[in-house]
Amino acid sequence: MSTIKPLKGSLQKITADVVACLVFEDKQHLKRQRSELSRLLGPSSAPLKTSVFSGKLQQTLVLYPGTWKSHFLILVGAGPAAKFSVEALRRCASTAAKQARTLQARSFALAEPDPDIVSTTPIGTDEHLWERIGSGVAEGLLLGLYTYDRYITAKDTAERKLKKLFIATTSAARLRAIQRGVHTGTVVSEAACVARDLGNAPGNEIYPATLAHRARKIGRDHGIRVSVFEKKKIKALGMGGLIGVSQGSAKPPRFIVMEINRGSKRGTVVLVGKGVTFDSGGISIKPSAGMAEMKMDMSGAAVVLATMQAAAQLRIPIHIVGLVPATENLPAGTALKPGDILRHYNGKTSEVDNTDAEGRLILADALGYADRFNPDLVIDLATLTGACVVALGHVACGMLGNDESMMTKMKEAGDRSYERPWQLPLFDEYEKLIKSDVADVKNVGGRWAGAITAAFFLKKFIGDYRWIHLDIAGPAIMEEPTDYTPRGASGFGVRLLVDFLQSWRTS
Repeated sequence: MSTIKPLKGSLQKITADVVACLVFEDKQHLKRQRSELSRLLGPSSAPLKTSVFSGKLQQTLVLYPGTWKSHFLILVGAGPAAKFSVEALRRCASTAAKQARTLQARSFALAEPDPDIVSTTPIGTDEHLWERIGSGVAEGLLLGLYTYDRYITAKDTAERKLKKLFIATTSAARLRAIQRGVHTGTVVSEAACVARDLGNAPGNEIYPATLAHRARKIGRDHGIRVSVFEKKKIKALGMGGLIGVSQGSAKPPRFIVMEINRGSKRGTVVLVGKGVTFDSGGISIKPSAGMAEMKMDMSGAAVVLATMQAAAQLRIPIHIVGLVPATENLPAGTALKPGDILRHYNGKTSEVDNTDAEGRLILADALGYADRFNPDLVIDLATLTGACVVALGHVACGMLGNDESMMTKMKEAGDRSYERPWQLPLFDEYEKLIKSDVADVKNVGGRWAGAITAAFFLKKFIGDYRWIHLDIAGPAIMEEPTDYTPRGASGFGVRLLVDFLQSWRTS
């Protein structure tokens, strides 16, 4: 991954193949910025005198600054100042970097947004403004430049990889703040790309044993305690959901436990990630069209591993535990069958009405196990239901839970990170939909309110702790690319959780 270096200096004196600056759309700002650029560029500024470039958000114009140290200058529209945000900055940074890549640049520098204009924007009064700007630029650059080409042997040589990235400022004080922000943004973006790599990897590369191997490597590299339970111990612990779902696979399950800051007095948060490394649906088999996407059904697990990495690197000073039940869900003569009854870790039973509702079966065991840590909060993430994708598309994840104050804080973290959760109800009336005649609960609730009944199933297995469930099925698996998110695995949830954990308070 490219490195990002903040530096002090004016844009025209920076040594980089391509430099870029943001231009705001408002007439008064646009006029002033055009005038300043014309002065700096001389004859090269001629295109600015036309109406071609208006500063509309993410609009670009490439100029050739003959007397500068760079070969190209990219103007990037920042939109109207009244709507400027860190998210707009992420998108602008990504747009500019991708444009630089098409120009076959090896080095690229983005100038800080004009401080005088930024002070008039909605984020202008934020006491951590320049840290957030540094973090936002780093995220936009690194996430926007991400590609997954591990298995492509004939690499595209038309576009050279950007090796050096810079953020330029003219102020020493802002430089220090931007440096802090760049560090955070880099750590979080690298972690999100770890989650993307895990999600994009094929099922013959990532399966329970290799996912556990990746967790151990993250642990060794970043000082995280990692324990991995194999099938014998999983069975001895009474994790009937994980054992049951794994029955159809030749690859045995794993249960991964990651932990940092044991003994911290600042509270305990447990993260639980669904780790179905490939989901065929089991006996209730899915249609073949689109089934390849189900290599990404372990996106919740990928987010937990990556978040643990980022939390360790950022030295977030709370006790954080990551739990991942990992298995494949495949059909075989030994596979779980509709009508089977499972006994879970906490002793409760579930009737399996549909083997393609397997994620909740393995999460039930993990949520029960989470109680061992006496947590202040448990957060689970799972690509759990197609119903949530129908409800919210690929823009937001569903959020349900039993503590309004914690969900409000999660929403605030989502507003800052732009990985946004949307709360769905857990009204008591939904509970009857998962009532079983032969067990404590059944694993599907029929056609209606599928994301809610799935969450209600999980609620049956939580302990006496605060709990948030995030159904990330939509934004974790992208059908089309967006500004800084590629098609495929998005890593959605890493930036959300890190922001939430950084602002954690036990009350």
